[in-house]
Amino acid sequence: MSFKSVSFKTDPKQLHHWILSVEGPVATLTMRVTPTEGLRDDYELKLNSYDLSVDIELSDIVTRLRFEHPEVKAVVVVGGVDKVFCAGANIQMLASSTHGHKVNFCKMTNETRNTIEESGTHAGQGWIAAVNGTAAGGGYELALACDEIVMIDDRASAVSLPEVPLLAVLPGTGGLTRLVDKRLIRRDLADVFSTRTEGCKAPQALEWRLVDHIAPRSEFDALVARRAADWVMRSDRPDSAVGVTLPIFGSSAIITDDGFSSTYVNITIDRALGAATFVVRGPSGLQPTTGEELCTVGESAWLLRAAFELDYAMLHLRFNEPEIGTWVLRTEGSAADVWDAEAVLASTHWLARETKLLWARVLKRLDLSARTLVTLIDPSSCFVGLLAELVLAADRSFMLSGEAEDTPGSLALLQLSDANNGWFPMSNGLSRLASRFWGRDDALQTAVAQIGVPLDAKAALHTELVTFAPDDIDYPDDVRMALEERASFSPDALTAMEANFRFVGPETIETKIFARLSAWQNWIFQRPNAVGPNGALQRYGTGSRPDFDKKRV
Repeated sequence: MSFKSVSFKTDPKQLHHWILSVEGPVATLTMRVTPTEGLRDDYELKLNSYDLSVDIELSDIVTRLRFEHPEVKAVVVVGGVDKVFCAGANIQMLASSTHGHKVNFCKMTNETRNTIEESGTHAGQGWIAAVNGTAAGGGYELALACDEIVMIDDRASAVSLPEVPLLAVLPGTGGLTRLVDKRLIRRDLADVFSTRTEGCKAPQALEWRLVDHIAPRSEFDALVARRAADWVMRSDRPDSAVGVTLPIFGSSAIITDDGFSSTYVNITIDRALGAATFVVRGPSGLQPTTGEELCTVGESAWLLRAAFELDYAMLHLRFNEPEIGTWVLRTEGSAADVWDAEAVLASTHWLARETKLLWARVLKRLDLSARTLVTLIDPSSCFVGLLAELVLAADRSFMLSGEAEDTPGSLALLQLSDANNGWFPMSNGLSRLASRFWGRDDALQTAVAQIGVPLDAKAALHTELVTFAPDDIDYPDDVRMALEERASFSPDALTAMEANFRFVGPETIETKIFARLSAWQNWIFQRPNAVGPNGALQRYGTGSRPDFDKKRV
């Protein structure tokens, strides 16, 4: 199967791997993977193991729980296979996948785990892992992403991270980082646990802080119910609000060999240049001004539809267009309309909060997509507030200075709003504005002082918000030469360079997972010790031990 056929469209009425039930403020999500419904047909998803198809469904469910079920305050995730919670990522899938697919698979799965964590920390929807059987590798990592882990004590079930001893790779979805940074497990115990193939059964798992609560089978369901009730009592989500029904993710997208089109996001691909030009259009028509109006308009509101369309477009390009290494970001529309539309995000209404968190996730996905980001600002642009984040996210930006020949009397303008001052934090916990001026508080305050002021190219350059401001004569050639130069460089070196520059300042669990851990995993996935003909992934299950190159480098 070609990986160009990966689709992220998920019909919630036709799930293959998950069963969702909602009873008042508690939702139960049962993982029951259908072995023959994986992304490809050259492996079976036995023992509740998973591949990208399982995670695509989970990602959709997590989002729908937030938007369609405001009344849900606790989510219990449980295994639906006898004596198995989740066996983790499918080994045959990993062994037979391309390097790029493995890396993108781990990245998207990490992003879904982060959304689960965000549900409890910022959206009042706590997640409880009811580990009712063995949780190995990625299965335990799914539990680690939850707010609490309740484990059955049946003298057989265990939690484990066996990737290092069995597969010569690392836990791919943040397990190592969450052990020591989230669960605060001593590093010597974490070392023992991560090199012990059999893992730990319930009593030792509780002693080592690998889980929060244990109970025998006869008391397990009651304990899970009490923990869910505790989350319900502490949640600030509304009791009787009506949710917003979301369409099938990506249902408005039309994908061709030349690009992507949808209501508010279009993409044109230049294969010779290795570049994709995004055009994000601003809102058309009146937009909601209150949380209640946002609920009434629902998913057709620009704030929601544009976010979901941009998110789908990025996932599509990540998996299906890996050779398109530069993303050029443009906008079109009315600056005033964007300014008015984003105002509702300042509300404390539950849907306004969810929409703000959605945009934060989408913009993080942009930061983490391992692509060169170039923003172009011209008189047709509407880089205001929320959309100005696309300028601040860019590795380089070009803003036309003066009038363009085809738009006399119009100037390119850039305008910051309160949205740029902390509404959408990056993985490092900082706003993109604060990251841009890390360690330079005077420059940051100068930029913050310009909030609400439409800035022309000269002013934007003076405020250090753009990289270059060429005039109408130089603008096309400067942009073209920059894109051609980018296409001539090694994509591996660019990916590493850009990631180093983007995430300044404090290190967080997210930056460790996406930078340190992912960088090492990326390297390990190419090493013969793991993926060579005699490596651990190829030898797994054959009865033959892998042959390791013993040199450490």
